[in-house]
Amino acid sequence: MGMGWKVLSNAKPYLAMVLLQVGFAGMYIVAVSSLKGGMSHFVLVVYRNIVATIVMAPFALYFERGLRPKMTIRIFIKIMGLAFLEPVLDQNLYFTGAQLTSAGFASALINILPAVTFVLALILRMEKVRMRSLHSQAKIAGTVLTVAGAVLMVLYHGPAVQFPWTKGQHHVTGGSDGQGGAGWLKGTIMVMIACLAWACFFVLQSSTLREYPAELSLTVLICGVGSLMSGSVALVAERRNTHAWVIGFDTRLFTVVYAGIVCSGVAYYVQGIVSRQRGPVFVTAFNPLCMIITAVMGSIILKEEITRGSVIGAAIIVVGLYFLIWGKSKDDVSQASGGSKGAGDLPLTSATNGHGSGKHELSNGNGGHVFDVETPPAANGHY
Repeated sequence: MGMGWKVLSNAKPYLAMVLLQVGFAGMYIVAVSSLKGGMSHFVLVVYRNIVATIVMAPFALYFERGLRPKMTIRIFIKIMGLAFLEPVLDQNLYFTGAQLTSAGFASALINILPAVTFVLALILRMEKVRMRSLHSQAKIAGTVLTVAGAVLMVLYHGPAVQFPWTKGQHHVTGGSDGQGGAGWLKGTIMVMIACLAWACFFVLQSSTLREYPAELSLTVLICGVGSLMSGSVALVAERRNTHAWVIGFDTRLFTVVYAGIVCSGVAYYVQGIVSRQRGPVFVTAFNPLCMIITAVMGSIILKEEITRGSVIGAAIIVVGLYFLIWGKSKDDVSQASGGSKGAGDLPLTSATNGHGSGKHELSNGNGGHVFDVETPPAANGHY
């Protein structure tokens, strides 16, 4: 019983990330379908974050009442940075890039995210590399392979690959703005910039949670501030098209609600927990699953083609990413052997210091002490 519970506990972060990738894949399909049907991506981002704020706020108010640290100017500036990087910059650029290319291509190209995050974490000394260590060499090799696969996808398309469910279908090749190759290149650049913004978001989120360890509240604040920022951008971008703000009971409303709840509210919360526990590189290492699901669903539902270059590049990216995951897993094992407890717990667990002072020590899941936080009276002790 004890061994089975330990295995289940260690599997929680992996299961959480897998389920999130399934959720993201569904969002990519419905979002691109709505965008190609005429919906403004600026408006989609605004409504998405408003929905996430409204849905997540009651949970944050109830479960984290009395637990939220004091808001400081430093933390608020970080929250503004998070809101700008994800709801404003990443989401707008990604949706535009996916609209100009295809849902499958954009979700495959975004797989450079773990490599970009790893490089940023390395620069900021959140990741350690020892050149004589095999798992460090695997992380470096994985990063190089990931970038190489992404470059191949951009430079080489090749003929369309036929699958049993795509025979005889007319495919949509992207570039819906009529610019052809120029539109595809523009969309590719936008997705890459979105990927960089997303990687910066994960790194900054991990840093912010060390000072503000309240995932639900941080999620609400990011989505709320992001709603205001993206709303300002949308008002300027759609100033000549007020009809863009009108959505009916159709796929556009479903896209807004689905993306807001699953891919903003729930995703930010779960990613925050796992990032504080396993680090931002671990969080971003599960994108290949999303790419596979999105490519298959895109070819079936949106009639998008999958080219030979995309398949080869995606395969290289998958190999590189799992080199990276293997290297990270060895990091976790070596750190856990140093005396960490509950490395697989989700959410993070706390243990009293044994003196009845109400002071808890929170672990980052990698065997290290992160911070001490005073626990409020037991009457408000909801987590």
